[in-house]
Amino acid sequence: MRQLDLREYEASEPYRLSIQERDELTDALPSLSIEPAVGERADYRLTPGSTVGALEFGGLSVLIEPKISIPQLLSLACYAMGMFKHQERRWFDFERQSALPDTLAMALAAAARRAFARGLLHGYLTHEEALPTVRGRIRFDDQLRRRFGLPLPVEVRYDEFTDDILANRLVKAAVARLGGMRFRSPKARRDLGRIAGLLDNVSLVAFPPNKLPEVSFDRLNQHYRDVVGLSRLILRHSAFQSSRGTVRAAGFLIDMNTLFQEFVTQALREELRVSDRVLRSEHRLPLDTQGRVRIEPDLSWWDGGVCTFVGDAKYKRTRAHGVPNADLYQLLAYATALDLPGGLLVYAQGEADIAEYQVRHAGKRLEVTALDLGGTLDEVLASVKRLAQRVHALRDQAHRLIRAA
Repeated sequence: MRQLDLREYEASEPYRLSIQERDELTDALPSLSIEPAVGERADYRLTPGSTVGALEFGGLSVLIEPKISIPQLLSLACYAMGMFKHQERRWFDFERQSALPDTLAMALAAAARRAFARGLLHGYLTHEEALPTVRGRIRFDDQLRRRFGLPLPVEVRYDEFTDDILANRLVKAAVARLGGMRFRSPKARRDLGRIAGLLDNVSLVAFPPNKLPEVSFDRLNQHYRDVVGLSRLILRHSAFQSSRGTVRAAGFLIDMNTLFQEFVTQALREELRVSDRVLRSEHRLPLDTQGRVRIEPDLSWWDGGVCTFVGDAKYKRTRAHGVPNADLYQLLAYATALDLPGGLLVYAQGEADIAEYQVRHAGKRLEVTALDLGGTLDEVLASVKRLAQRVHALRDQAHRLIRAA
């Protein structure tokens, strides 16, 4: 299998690709820019967009390295899913040069070893089936409807104490999906294989990435929180055995645009100590009085039925110095439609400069700030505290105008 090593938003060295490989890359990674190398017939320069991670299909194995470190990327992804509410856990500090699949495999294996130290978690699983003997309770309604009075088999419902429960199924599904990838480290393969062996009696379930079930934790299963959280992260961002156009691909991909928005939203909620009912994400609202055009700001703060803050989180590569006009126009539309004195644009550090724009004849002030993702998780969260202060300031200004009206 050929290896293509790429880096987020950077043009690669020329890679020789067949027409089929080129077209499969286009199908599998729509955000990837493919341009012919100057003076070459079959060589191409590949420039990834905001999608990073690892993907395998056909005879190609593609690694797209993020601008930030892989441990930092995965820590931010975990936090965005609500997995680091109380403290940072250093799950991903293995070999600093480890590829993304290797890092995930070793982190999952380490979390599983801690969780399984007391043995696999067991629980009661309810079964409903037809048996030749009575077990548990007879489902009389189903017996009459399906068996027409025949005594056997018997429709029954019973509880079984088993390790084939949701938490273990999530871990097994994550192990299976990672196991379908190539690892550069033999240790990653060995570690994952040992965990897979412990889960032989657990059912392998195909969980859809966008509808992952939640696991409720209490004092009896609290030790499973880390391994279940990592498993959900892997399953959410996996592309295993999924079709992208005509290509069947396996991998782990993260869209940095989505991750940045989700991280900023989750971190601000934690810092401001508000729920998702107060600080809302992508809340759809009408732009015009007839409600024919909808707006969907990334961030909006609601005091009851009144919006007192609006903002957008933008992880993007700007092609020119300064803030793209389209982003400012969008924020102005939000502030105008919600009758607010202004709004806030939050970019990833390095994509836009801190700035402030006073809109002529509108009385709106549009603020632009940046969040540096390059430090440790603690350092990023310290920057979020300063961001929360700007949110409070804009909200207080809106409150003053509401009281004065």
